[in-house]
Amino acid sequence: MGERAALRRYASGMTAFEHPRALVGMVHARALPGSPRASLPVARIAEIAAHEARALEAAGFDALIVENMHDAPYLRDASVPEVVAAMALVTAEVVRAVRIPVGVQVLSHAASAALAVAHAAGAGFIRVEGFVFASVSDEGLVKDACAGQLLRDRARLGAHGVRIYADLRKKHSSHAITADLSMADWVEAARFFGADGVIVTGSATGKPVDAAELAAARAASPLPVLVGSGATPPSLPALFAHAHAVIVGSSIKQDGLWSNELCPDRMRAIVAARNAIR
Repeated sequence: MGERAALRRYASGMTAFEHPRALVGMVHARALPGSPRASLPVARIAEIAAHEARALEAAGFDALIVENMHDAPYLRDASVPEVVAAMALVTAEVVRAVRIPVGVQVLSHAASAALAVAHAAGAGFIRVEGFVFASVSDEGLVKDACAGQLLRDRARLGAHGVRIYADLRKKHSSHAITADLSMADWVEAARFFGADGVIVTGSATGKPVDAAELAAARAASPLPVLVGSGATPPSLPALFAHAHAVIVGSSIKQDGLWSNELCPDRMRAIVAARNAIR
């Protein structure tokens, strides 16, 4: 078995939840070609992403998600050739760089693109917006849930090893049109439509989750529950009372700002806080 095949088997066969109270670190790929802030060649973007991935693994994170966060403002559907191609190359470099599970998110609302990237690059899971129900996001009206097409694409590609973690009431979105649905309704819809786990977030990047919503999701969910925003060292005990895993992005950057460089002291602090309660 070649190196790539071995990495694919390893990454696809694992989840972020082999350890209790898992920490999932964000690798925010620099702006990709074609996006407004792009300035680097893909090879350099991949090199930086791999460096950050190794730093997160060394700090004690249990899994990673590669995301094109610097591509703002985002397309409502980022399934365009230059994004898919660049994300596949960047993610493959991250998969080669670490021994912990790697996931993919393609902003915005590009679930099938993320699936294709993960499958090609040997990543083990994807984070998905708009899996069930409609919403109004920063990028506009998201009127079609993606679950039906996404699971068909997974079957068509033979990518059954790529797990799907679905955001519920996704951040940076208005959910007025589904205001009559409880968190239990969201969980049940995601479960019924085939998600492998659910993600609860605050209202925006870096904003804390609503404690009652997180508790309701855990009470209703037979699936793994992740926290998707706003985690800090002091908040981890309360979050892990209900969550299997916590995704961390802003809190581990300089000054707590997602667009800044990784901060070693902040990385150590959040891992130490998790280790104290593991």
